[in-house]
Amino acid sequence: MRQAEFDGKGSCIRWTEATGAEPARVYVHGLGSASTVYNAHIAARPELAGRRTLFVDLPGHGISDRPADFGYTLEDHADALAAALDEAGVTAAELVAHSMGGAVAIVLAHRRPELVSRLVLVEANLDPYPPVKAGSSGIASYTEEEYVENGGHARVLDKVGPSWAATMRLADPRALHRTAIGLARGTVPTMRHLLEGLTADRVYLQGALSGELANREGLEAAGVRVVTVPGAGHNVMFDNPDVFVAEVAEKV
Repeated sequence: MRQAEFDGKGSCIRWTEATGAEPARVYVHGLGSASTVYNAHIAARPELAGRRTLFVDLPGHGISDRPADFGYTLEDHADALAAALDEAGVTAAELVAHSMGGAVAIVLAHRRPELVSRLVLVEANLDPYPPVKAGSSGIASYTEEEYVENGGHARVLDKVGPSWAATMRLADPRALHRTAIGLARGTVPTMRHLLEGLTADRVYLQGALSGELANREGLEAAGVRVVTVPGAGHNVMFDNPDVFVAEVAEKV
């Protein structure tokens, strides 16, 4: 396990990694998730063997620290992820990023373009205040006090079901709430506009069961390759791992 300080107060973001060839491939999880749980079965596939691989848990999640005085905005998470990559000596990485983690990856690529050569975005949040969908938890509908102190966290765990709750229980409730609020607020310009302006290779995976991706044509016009994954919902890496692996391994 490796770590890097991210807040100037001793709090650390942590990751595990496997050695291999550069450029490194970095997996970034979604809200209330953990990178190894969602991606270890993908990274172990022979099509992806031989690459240096990092499984990073964002602040407040999994094995990383969860300071109570941290903001947990998308920018905060992106800066913490940058601290991890800097400590690891990673540049020009391939980021495979799911849901909220995709939004963080976009912000990172915008702020620190030398760290990112390729983005594989898996149903990443692109717009503020997204509509309720299969990958939505409802956390942002609570105030912080309601969520942390007055039973909101337990109600959300019941709502999201046992699989997501299994990793959400490993995250700090206050960090979850602040992250969800930051995700709903989005960025200025929006994550979508940041993504359209990037020069790195970009692919966006949309589960067919999740419906059409909003303004797909605009993304494609900006050079983003959009792939609809058959038989998959929000968790593409579980629903159709064969296509997921093929797209991660793809060289454009």
